[in-house]
Amino acid sequence: MRILTVLIIALFAMSLVSGCSSVSINDYKDNKPAMVLETFFDGRLNAHGIVKNRSGKVIRYFNASIIASWSDGVGTLDETFVFNDGEEQTRVWKLVKDAPGRYTASANDVVGSSTLNVAGNSIFLDYVLRIPYDGDTLDVVVEDIMYLVSERMLINESIMKKWGFEVGKITLAIEKL
Repeated sequence: MRILTVLIIALFAMSLVSGCSSVSINDYKDNKPAMVLETFFDGRLNAHGIVKNRSGKVIRYFNASIIASWSDGVGTLDETFVFNDGEEQTRVWKLVKDAPGRYTASANDVVGSSTLNVAGNSIFLDYVLRIPYDGDTLDVVVEDIMYLVSERMLINESIMKKWGFEVGKITLAIEKL
């Protein structure tokens, strides 16, 4: 009986560990339509999204216009956000291909540079975003996961963390015009 109890506890512990494992970009490597950054992020795009606080309440919503282009192997995503309270923000991403499925990504309000990974229909990008907060700025870690659901539509989920704790989420849809 004691061996059976130990076995049950071990199986339970293993299920907890495997249940906590994070999703990998490779989980999506065979998904279609295949994401080609240089194709999807080229030309005009529109985005529409919501921002939730740590409790899950929608606290803001926004619309954005994106002008994307590529020159000499460098992608530029010039994003203009307009929030429901009238605030406008701009972010200009620079993307440089390092290897198949891997890019260096940087932006004007991102601390340092990050690695953007592409596999199948997915994009994974983690970075530190410097946001305006209470008359100052606040650095938050953003975990972006994007899914190309059709040739013209991308769904983006972002989790924002500070000191390892989730402080908000962003959900948006990006449409290629």
